[in-house]
Amino acid sequence: MSTQEHTDQGGSGGTDALDLVIVGAGFGGLYAIHRARQLGLSVRAFEAGDDVGGTWYWNRYPGARCDVESVEYSYGFSEELQQEWVWSERYACQPELLRYAQHVAERFNLRHAITFGTRVRSAIYDDVAQRWRVSTSEGEEISARFLVLATGCLSATNVPDIPGLDTFAGRILHTGRWPREEIDFAGQRVGVVGTGSSAIQAIPLIAAAATELVVFQRTASYSVPARNRPLTAPELDRIKSDYAGFRARNRAMPGGFGADLGWNTASALDYTAEQRDALYEERWQRGGFAFLGSFGDTSVNKAANDLAADFIRRKIKSIVNDPAVAEALCPEQPVGCKRMALDSGYFETFNRDNVKLIDISKHPIDHVDSTGLWVNGQHFELDMLVLATGYDAMTGSYTGIDIRGRDGRALKEEWAGGPLTYLGLGVPNFPNLFIVAGPGSPSVLTNMVLAAEQHVDWIVECIDYMNTHGLATIEATAEAAHEWVEHVNGIAALTLYPTCNSWYLGANIPGKARVFMPLLGFPDYEVRCSEVAAAGYAGFEVG
Repeated sequence: MSTQEHTDQGGSGGTDALDLVIVGAGFGGLYAIHRARQLGLSVRAFEAGDDVGGTWYWNRYPGARCDVESVEYSYGFSEELQQEWVWSERYACQPELLRYAQHVAERFNLRHAITFGTRVRSAIYDDVAQRWRVSTSEGEEISARFLVLATGCLSATNVPDIPGLDTFAGRILHTGRWPREEIDFAGQRVGVVGTGSSAIQAIPLIAAAATELVVFQRTASYSVPARNRPLTAPELDRIKSDYAGFRARNRAMPGGFGADLGWNTASALDYTAEQRDALYEERWQRGGFAFLGSFGDTSVNKAANDLAADFIRRKIKSIVNDPAVAEALCPEQPVGCKRMALDSGYFETFNRDNVKLIDISKHPIDHVDSTGLWVNGQHFELDMLVLATGYDAMTGSYTGIDIRGRDGRALKEEWAGGPLTYLGLGVPNFPNLFIVAGPGSPSVLTNMVLAAEQHVDWIVECIDYMNTHGLATIEATAEAAHEWVEHVNGIAALTLYPTCNSWYLGANIPGKARVFMPLLGFPDYEVRCSEVAAAGYAGFEVG
């Protein structure tokens, strides 16, 4: 049997001793399958969902779309794929992104390696055999030399611990686990808990259909218009005529995207008020994250940040008719220390007669009963409840699996004080385990598809190096990992990112250790990864 035939049987349960087990079939997992097969490795992937797509399989809530432009949030490994796929919008919506993932899976014949509807329950490292013993929710036991976690940073949904939630007689939905069927909000009294990115996308569409919408806000969010629109043929032709150059320009950007937006490196403090507002306005009208590129010191200088924040607050107050509601929608934290949202009519929605905003920052939700929510002695009768409460970000999808490394060490316990990784790729005491776009790497602060490709390429090239040199195991050293976590937090400390309680720090999960988890700066990170590999995987023990 050839390696390819052996690999293709994996999805039907025909193999129990593999080179590689991949957890997750989102954009990272799909590319990992493709690259592993190019190397001739036997591989299986396990996916909890019934289809590929990861984030874009689960996030089907109204208005769900990417906040990185579609021509950038796409694979760059295949010129044929880049040329044949035609994106319809500036910011692709969830159905289009799911179709894209499905197209990639079919075009590169990846489905044969994937077992769908199956969760990995545990992965235990066998010190003697130097292999991972993987157990699934379907009772299957698999042995693999390498374990690749492509489970995503935003996949472990966070359901708030609200007393009485299970007593609510109406329907409860979570934006991160939206059902496949279309939800009809007509004639419904709907409550939305949360005002982060997913809520900001969903609220305008829910409000347009529901009889009444009550939004429960703990922390106001900054949002700028997306200015989404159809892409024109000339635009696409321009990019496709030099996709390689387009990708290279984006790889040189701090976040791996946005090179064509014209980021301004000058200080906001060097402009007059009129000049600043003119530039802010131009970026506001352009839409998207171009606003954050108005000035080079927005994310590092509090005085410069205050100017950007003030502009957005003035915009909110000019849009929202009720002064009290407008004031409540104005964020107090620095711009960008929590992920900025891109919207399509979010603030305008609060001018509708059927929409009400309830501030729960000082008086949290007291409890839920069968008919609605109680806040500060007031009862809100609801037919449906939408939890837009985000995720146990960066770590939840890993610690939710029983992963045990050398001497039975549990990953959940090892990370109790915060995730400990080297380069975001390897973990001390967990040999032959790799993470795709996890904590300690740019991940959520960059173009996630680019981040996934860069990580998968590094991982597969590492495995190839090990095979070529007759090496059995690779493992991050504790010293390198601790130094790396200090480096990640040291870089963040030079900015305003750590100044607010964001999910970047784990602050949205009660009891979670406060450590800044993603790394700022994709280009420097990519160089560092290449240098580590060129030095024979410095910072890793190989043998």
